[in-house]
Amino acid sequence: MKSRKQRYLIALGSNMRVPGIGGPRRVLAKVASELERSGLVVESFSPVMRSRPIGPSQREYANGAAIVISDKAPREMLALLKGIEGNFGRRTSGSPWRRRQLDLDIILWSGGRWSTPDLAIPHPLFRERSFVLQPAAAIAPGWRDPLTGLTLRQLAARGS
Repeated sequence: MKSRKQRYLIALGSNMRVPGIGGPRRVLAKVASELERSGLVVESFSPVMRSRPIGPSQREYANGAAIVISDKAPREMLALLKGIEGNFGRRTSGSPWRRRQLDLDIILWSGGRWSTPDLAIPHPLFRERSFVLQPAAAIAPGWRDPLTGLTLRQLAARGS
């Protein structure tokens, strides 16, 4: 039986330099090739935007979004993304608001909803975060949130 291709909307963020790559904008520029090297098809990649940090971190973020295609189920996709974060030097222990080399979050999935103790799709906080909505709406304006029925364009306009 052949696996079905899935589309994922991934939020990207960085607010640290990575040795051998450079600052946050360069980190995000490198992510597209890293996603493809990991076997994903990058369908779209948003422009990079700057945003203020949430929490105590003082470092400004570079944020973006990507649509990737894969036959991976959500938990497999999460594991792959965590591996990529680790390749960029991200540690998973410590404060959730600290600076980070790379943060990759699954925001939406063509399969609709997914919920396990370690992963919820849609991402529970994405509707409140313009640094996710703006880049996402730039590459997938008509993608609908399965919980509200609103498009990313509509959600982004509400947050503006």
